[in-house]
Amino acid sequence: MKNEFTLAFNEVLEEKQLPKDIILKALESAMVSAYRRSINGSTAQLVEAKVDIETGKVTIFAEKEVVEEVQDDRTEVSLEVARKFDPEAEIGGMVLVESTPKDFGRVAAQTARQVIQQRIRDAEHQSQLSFFEKQLGEIVSGLVQAITSQGLTIGMEMKAEGTMPRKEMIPGERFRIHDRVRALIAEVKETPRGPQIILSRTHRNFLRRLLENEVPEIYHGIVEIRSIAREPGQRAKVAVSTTQSGIDPVGACVGLRGVRIQTIVRELHDEKIDVIEWNADPAVFIAKAISPARVTGVYLNETSASGKTATVVVPEDQLSLAIGRDGQNARLAAKLTGWRIDIKSLPEAATEVLGKLTSDPEYMPLAEAETENIARMEELLAKKAEGRPLNPEDYDFIGRFVDRIEKKVSQKQAPLIEKEKASAEILEVIPASSVEVNILDSGLPEHIAFILQEAGLETVGHLATIMLKQPDDILRLQGIGPKAMAEINRFMENLKAQREAEAAAPAPVEAAEVEEPAAAELVESGEKAALTPELETEAAEVEAGLEQRPSVETEEIEGKSLEEIFTLKPDVFEAAKFIDAVDDDTVEGGKKGKKGKKFVEITYDPDRDVTIAKKKHKRGGMDWADWDE
Repeated sequence: MKNEFTLAFNEVLEEKQLPKDIILKALESAMVSAYRRSINGSTAQLVEAKVDIETGKVTIFAEKEVVEEVQDDRTEVSLEVARKFDPEAEIGGMVLVESTPKDFGRVAAQTARQVIQQRIRDAEHQSQLSFFEKQLGEIVSGLVQAITSQGLTIGMEMKAEGTMPRKEMIPGERFRIHDRVRALIAEVKETPRGPQIILSRTHRNFLRRLLENEVPEIYHGIVEIRSIAREPGQRAKVAVSTTQSGIDPVGACVGLRGVRIQTIVRELHDEKIDVIEWNADPAVFIAKAISPARVTGVYLNETSASGKTATVVVPEDQLSLAIGRDGQNARLAAKLTGWRIDIKSLPEAATEVLGKLTSDPEYMPLAEAETENIARMEELLAKKAEGRPLNPEDYDFIGRFVDRIEKKVSQKQAPLIEKEKASAEILEVIPASSVEVNILDSGLPEHIAFILQEAGLETVGHLATIMLKQPDDILRLQGIGPKAMAEINRFMENLKAQREAEAAAPAPVEAAEVEEPAAAELVESGEKAALTPELETEAAEVEAGLEQRPSVETEEIEGKSLEEIFTLKPDVFEAAKFIDAVDDDTVEGGKKGKKGKKFVEITYDPDRDVTIAKKKHKRGGMDWADWDE
């Protein structure tokens, strides 16, 4: 039969719901503390306690120094006693020996009680903390234990207590003591008094977890929740999509006759929930998010100064429904889609478009093409302003007019936006110098390059765009297999490495090196007036350098006949070539492309009976200039 200690130990295990080793470790630690208190021992001394669960006997082992003559039995032990516990003990060594006091059982029971309770409490708190940290973001159930002005205290499993502040409660909810409450674990904090568990019923993930529990398709991943926008207790919007064809995601969430969604609505204190189908096209998604209002058109503007803005045009009788009470419907739609939504009635949108066509220069080409329609629009809007009714055909005309103008404007903006995005993405992967390189000159294997060219990929930039967005399209090409795809991937990796190397390399040209050729160009072109004061000193140096150039001596060829000119000694022509070389160096030392190459030619003037070296150059990309001596 088990003794009282064993029964009490097992009772503590069952009551605290803690592992056996944790309780045993807490008990041993308490016995060590009780021993130190009973003998007034030092905390620096190594002390161990062993508890026999079957008998309840406590044995204390303390580390003591082996000495010849014991003066303090708390820290010293004789060699004879030490060798009973360690046969190899020597004088001056440290040995762990049994040091249980004679009346330690009764003393320990009195002095270790509080320590044991504290150790068990700490172990209990740590176990609760680790358990509920794993439950973070999940729904738990508990009983209301206390109601205060700050919120609710809810008892949960493992004898833990959670707190639900007033701001985390759905407005209008009333609870009583012992009511069962379901809530989301929003936060778990460690405090000296134990774990602090914050519960919430207003968090949007509370609605997400309820949908996962009630809709098996969401739990198994067939239907995905794309986004949730919620105003607790009033209204919520949920965007869902499916990963399998043939499944209606909205119908799966609503259930037969709305049985699934009604269960969630009752749990959320009659909060209205709109379930809409997510769409990859922002315009279609925004139009569905505005439901239950009917939408005439959605026009996107990603270049707006206030961010991504969507203009939603609705019929005049749907304007209040689209905006909702206190703007609630529009606000939830904006949160759900991530776009700033501007809702306008059809007459208001028509008036704004008409004003742009008549006053904004950017809309002038459209205004010229819509001259007749603008006249009729002005007539209809004037009729509306006077309070006269418009028939359905008039409203259809206004709607088509607004839709046509807004789409034309969007079509002009879309290519620019896509081009900017594509260029930015490509330049992050490949060097700028490789974007316009022909695919046949890219360095890819010849057969792969020909296949890509036949598929319409003319440049490396085009190939990089497809590889970034839809690499499977390359693999689908006839003749491109796994080996060819590996070559293309290796080619892209090399380009990426070049791009990273260029980004890490320092700038090769300094400002001083750029300014010097500018002065040389201005001096040689005779435009000294265009020199800035900072370049005057450089201009003087350039002029000095030009004066020192070798020139062809006209005296050597004056008086020579035409036949004798062609027998001139080679050094005259070598001097002419030297001038040409100096001119070329000057050009290459400056800004390439700004000045053309200069040429020197030997000519004979019969009137003056002299042979002259002449030079011509190309200025400003125009025709060749006159010959200069």
